[in-house]
Amino acid sequence: MNTNENEGQEFALAFAAAWNRLERRLDSSLGSIRGISLAEYRLLRALSDAPNSQASRVELARTVGLTASGVTRALRPLEKLGVVSTVKSQRDARLAIATLTTAGQELLSDASGVVNDTMALILGRLPKLSAKLSRMTDLMDSIGR
Repeated sequence: MNTNENEGQEFALAFAAAWNRLERRLDSSLGSIRGISLAEYRLLRALSDAPNSQASRVELARTVGLTASGVTRALRPLEKLGVVSTVKSQRDARLAIATLTTAGQELLSDASGVVNDTMALILGRLPKLSAKLSRMTDLMDSIGR
């Protein structure tokens, strides 16, 4: 195996491990303070970013990297909490539209504060990364395209 392949593997493994640690930290913070998971937060953010805070399950699946059925399962508890409402199409269940409710907007706002606080703590210990955060975000966005 040549050095470039080895560096690529090391990057992939380090990236996966870092994501796993970050996801657990954010899950813990969001769960203990707002009662939602990072996956649920990502769905709420995707809905908030969609036009009129509405999106089909297929659109949400593309945005957050789940299957449409995974989105359906993930939205059920959010619907029960009243933070998301869903209007089903009479002709095609895949075309159901999820909408962020007023309660959902409030939860998202509170949860965003939790994410911001958690990330400030993490990044406060990593000044070199903080200085390059915008560039790192651009690089992460380009992975897999």
